[in-house]
Amino acid sequence: MRSYIRMVWEISLAKGLALSEQDLITRARRGESQAWAEIYEEFFNKIYRFIFFKIGSQEEAEDLSSRVFLKAIESLGSFRWRGVPFSAWLFRIARNLVIDHHRRAASQRRYLEQASDPDPLPSAEEEAIKAVQHEEVRRAVAQLTPAQQEVINLRFGAELSTAETAQAMKKSLVAVKALQHSALVNLRKIMSTES
Repeated sequence: MRSYIRMVWEISLAKGLALSEQDLITRARRGESQAWAEIYEEFFNKIYRFIFFKIGSQEEAEDLSSRVFLKAIESLGSFRWRGVPFSAWLFRIARNLVIDHHRRAASQRRYLEQASDPDPLPSAEEEAIKAVQHEEVRRAVAQLTPAQQEVINLRFGAELSTAETAQAMKKSLVAVKALQHSALVNLRKIMSTES
């Protein structure tokens, strides 16, 4: 009985949040700056952490996070309610910007490799930044499947709940839990073999 009451409470809470989120988006579409400020306050840190975990550079993550919200402002007219929270739409924008960022960075690296010395030495500052960014964990995560990487990034990088992660990935709650479990098991194996 208790679990049924909890389930009803969670559903009504989710509906209430969806209604307030819809109201917030409606106000933002009308151009209310306070609505945009609330959206920004609610989601910026989660978007930033998601991007930072994927990129590893604080400066670039801040820049891309700001671009997510600029793109959201520009594209808000195309947003449609389809039973998915607004945050899933924001994370999709963030994911696409990260993909574009990686493509540009790879293109720039190829260009620089062709134009510069074959073995440039990294600066002390670059080495310090890499150490701070938890390189071991990032390498281990990179060895996971793309779906497992995304679950880890959303759950622990962006600190989304399992339900929010499922919505952002367009997967069932059970599938996300299974992916998270297998990702964590694989991470433990990878990290223990590297130690």
